[in-house]
Amino acid sequence: MNIIKLVPFYPPLYGRIVKKIYILSLLLIFFCSLAEAGQKILAVQSMKVKPYDEVLEGLKDMCHGQVKELVLSDFKDFSVTAEIQKTQPGIVVAIGNGALFNVKAIRDIPIIYLMVLNPRRMLGGEENITGLTIQIPPEKQLGVFREALPDIRKIGLLFDPSKTRPFVERALLMARKVGLKLITREVHDTREVPSLVNSLKGEIDAFWMLPDPTVVCSETVEFILLFSIENRVPIFTFSDKYVEMGATMSMSIDAFDLGRQAGEMAQKILAGAAIRDIPEVEPRKIVISVNVKVAGKLGLSLGDNIMSEAKIIK
Repeated sequence: MNIIKLVPFYPPLYGRIVKKIYILSLLLIFFCSLAEAGQKILAVQSMKVKPYDEVLEGLKDMCHGQVKELVLSDFKDFSVTAEIQKTQPGIVVAIGNGALFNVKAIRDIPIIYLMVLNPRRMLGGEENITGLTIQIPPEKQLGVFREALPDIRKIGLLFDPSKTRPFVERALLMARKVGLKLITREVHDTREVPSLVNSLKGEIDAFWMLPDPTVVCSETVEFILLFSIENRVPIFTFSDKYVEMGATMSMSIDAFDLGRQAGEMAQKILAGAAIRDIPEVEPRKIVISVNVKVAGKLGLSLGDNIMSEAKIIK
């Protein structure tokens, strides 16, 4: 005797409806708990990645028990702006480009952004929004370069004018003040990077890799690192992941401390300060990473002060 087991069939449309109902239920529970607990700060995080998580931990460390977090990647295809306006948290902290994009339309709640690349390109003069940049001031970076390798004089860099022109213009001004020369090349398409990097051969003592997505991407990083080794040109970069891959040194933000900075700004606003009186600020704490194996291959001897402070990568 054959036993036939009946399995209910749910068409794809039904499955999508169930999923939407489930997600809406989670959002409802989340915002109800936010309102009931009286949390003053809602941290909206673009996605779960380590730097964003570290920022969130710094924010919580500064604002004990006041923070509720929402990760947008858990609720794809749903706008949370209307629910935020219903529950009216005291402050929204937007962590990442996606978070700021989703909340920037809110006008009646103070918003603090951080971990956002080029926030000014995303904003249009909103009076309820302030935040922290993720760019370390060029004068601070150039000062570290000089301290690490006092013999360098000419530094090459590539940049896309539509993305990093203001930073490069400021860097050019500061470089002249400390006796350095920046040799720049404009990039308008990622495919131009190899030929432009090669055009710097014999002209530079070091290469400065900026956080410019037109210049630095998976298609170009390997070529830039190979150029460094073949031409004995150290690379200064913005992330220790590239130091692990073969760059000489990086200067990056301390994500935990950046979160604490945002928390300090939030506390001022909650205490009654007008957000228009709290300007955008730069990171106050940096992390220096050095690949000692690469430095040895290039025949470099880095300054003692730098080495005593640096995170060593072998």
